[in-house]
Amino acid sequence: MSEKTNLVIVESPSKAKTIGKYLGGGYQVKACMGHLRDLPKSTMGVDIEHDFEPEYKPIKGKESIIRDLKKSADESEIVYLATDPDREGEAISWHLKHLLNLPDEKAKRVTFNEITKKVVTESIAKPRAIDQDLVDAQQARRVLDRIVGYEISPVMWKKIRRGLSAGRVQSVATRMVDDRDREISEFQPQEYWTLDVFLKNTAGARFKASYYGKDGKKYEPKSEADVQAVQEAVRTLPFTVSTVKKTSKQRSPAPPFTTSTMQQEASHKLNMTPRRTMSIAQQLYEGVDVTGEGTVGLITYMRTDSLRISEEAQRDAASYIENHYGQNYRPAKARQYKAKAGAQDAHEAIRPSNINLTPERIRDDLTSDQYRLYRLIWHRFLASQMENAVYDSVSVSIDAGSHSFRASASKLKFPGYLAVYDDSRDDGEKDEKKAPALPELTEGERLTLDGFEPLQHFTQPPAHYTEASLIRAMEEQGIGRPSTYAPTVSTILDRRYVKKDGKCLVITNLGESVTRWMKRYFANIEDTKFTANMERQLDEVEEGSVAWKDILRGFYGDFARQVEEAASGEREHVEPVVSDEVCPVCGKNLVERDGKFGTFLGCPGFPDCTFTMPLVEVMPGRCPKCGGRLLKRTGISQKSRKQYTYYCCEFNNTRAETPCDFRTWDVPTTQDCPVCGQTMFKKSGRGRMTPFCINPDCSNYLPEEKRGYRKKTAENAAESGEAEEKKPAKKPAAKKTAAKKPAAKKKAAAKGTEA
Repeated sequence: MSEKTNLVIVESPSKAKTIGKYLGGGYQVKACMGHLRDLPKSTMGVDIEHDFEPEYKPIKGKESIIRDLKKSADESEIVYLATDPDREGEAISWHLKHLLNLPDEKAKRVTFNEITKKVVTESIAKPRAIDQDLVDAQQARRVLDRIVGYEISPVMWKKIRRGLSAGRVQSVATRMVDDRDREISEFQPQEYWTLDVFLKNTAGARFKASYYGKDGKKYEPKSEADVQAVQEAVRTLPFTVSTVKKTSKQRSPAPPFTTSTMQQEASHKLNMTPRRTMSIAQQLYEGVDVTGEGTVGLITYMRTDSLRISEEAQRDAASYIENHYGQNYRPAKARQYKAKAGAQDAHEAIRPSNINLTPERIRDDLTSDQYRLYRLIWHRFLASQMENAVYDSVSVSIDAGSHSFRASASKLKFPGYLAVYDDSRDDGEKDEKKAPALPELTEGERLTLDGFEPLQHFTQPPAHYTEASLIRAMEEQGIGRPSTYAPTVSTILDRRYVKKDGKCLVITNLGESVTRWMKRYFANIEDTKFTANMERQLDEVEEGSVAWKDILRGFYGDFARQVEEAASGEREHVEPVVSDEVCPVCGKNLVERDGKFGTFLGCPGFPDCTFTMPLVEVMPGRCPKCGGRLLKRTGISQKSRKQYTYYCCEFNNTRAETPCDFRTWDVPTTQDCPVCGQTMFKKSGRGRMTPFCINPDCSNYLPEEKRGYRKKTAENAAESGEAEEKKPAKKPAAKKTAAKKPAAKKKAAAKGTEA
């Protein structure tokens, strides 16, 4: 009988591949593909009458994985449960232990904050038992969310609309978007003015100064009359430099990434959604094949709220900085960052696992998105360990009688961390225009007035949430945890409680109705403070200071009464979104409806009138055939059943009085052809492309074969309404291929054709 090996169970095949290379012989590494046991989908799966006992069952469709793991576990001496190093990963290991019937002495728990050979071998050498407190914290979250979802959702189906769902965190996130939109709609702008003056020094150099106030106190003009009064008061007065302050200011680098800040920065700088960011980060963490290095986990664990950095990583960063930038760029003492209050601090901050694997060095081994995100993480971490940037700053105060003006400028003296990473847009704000340099000024110098620049302004409402800013707000208010931010935002978008307008998140009519109903009957669940407090209680379970079922007992009593009240309450009306499109059958304005395949436009006269059409998105430009509006529409390929996008005239349907057959794959632009004046188009796809004219009678016309598309086939030509008159040129070749099919395939093909 051969000697027994050890089994290592991880969550994903890519991670199994990476770890398998590090451990070598004597170890078999297999992937469990995530959860194998969970609460059943068809029922609540929580026995409330018997003290909230969960009823876990194997997940349907994963029987073969369970059988394979059980067989391998029976043949192994030790089973290392190496799922992700968080609450959910701990719970998956606990479920695996029960599913595979592993005794305590055989089941060993290991975690990897980074997947490198050093960390993997060290962790395998020092296994531990499953942390039951972590498991219980995850059980509490799972059971609590199941109770909320499965008891509220059926009531919502009866009182609002079928197919809706409620969640402890998603409902609060939806309310946050609703509150922000309400705040914007109710905002009353206030007028205010600014006054700048143009001045010249004794050498004739011109510069600008801004009005500060009167008698040493700051004053902001509220109207044009206020500004004019200031102008008249200082017009004939001498302007004198009262103070000139020259200082050296330092700017510190931002800390390394947490889950939240990585998602925000990837949205701002890379235009990645949080969901996409986490997917790419998972790939970087689990391992990538790097030339000369083999399979390497490039970053540390990406679900973290910690800012802690290991001493080894700090030493490596300091050495790299000194070797590549010089000693002046390395701080005398390694930088330490303090995590926010309430952070779990279970893992390190997100950083590269090996600082010497620079983005440029491994660029050819990464996909475009992997490279962009890895570069962002690498630069952010390295910058966080570098010296401050130093600026020479000049601040000048200028007096004109009792009125005062201010001017300032700064110049970069030493770049420090800015040599690697510019974090000026971490908050998502637009970069402010840098103030021009000031001429040499001395205290007591007389200046010459050279003009005024009064400007009217109005206070602005708060900005709509974006996915990034909503995640930031959730983090600041303690709603959710690093692993839940991206899924929560995705859920409220998928449920159509919120929609995206560009990058902005906007509440829908459905979202407003759901929020209004939840506020009426479940005010505590909708309350951000309640949700944040619940997260703190889950943290206490993880720390072992609170029993997980105590949280459920304290929550359920009031919740059950709220459900009964909601079930006996009034029905909530969802106001339909009325479009500008008119039903060609009965003349009513079409309304937005939700269907199995997304949102569409339908007649409000249903069921008497059954007219429907795809949701319309009006594009810039005019139809080149009839001058009508251009619309973006989607269709479904009859052959492949895939969805495709095309652009057409608003009269491109058979029920229009004057139908127009214009359709194109090309995207309309805001530009007009300088020769014929018709709307110009650009090639569909990503990136900025040069517009072209599609008018064949114009000298500026660009033929279709020169627009960069693949050669048109009969299928996509038919879908675009531009089917060629000639048959495909290679039909005989297709027959020849068909002739080579085995007899069974021929019969199946013929049978499918008849059907």
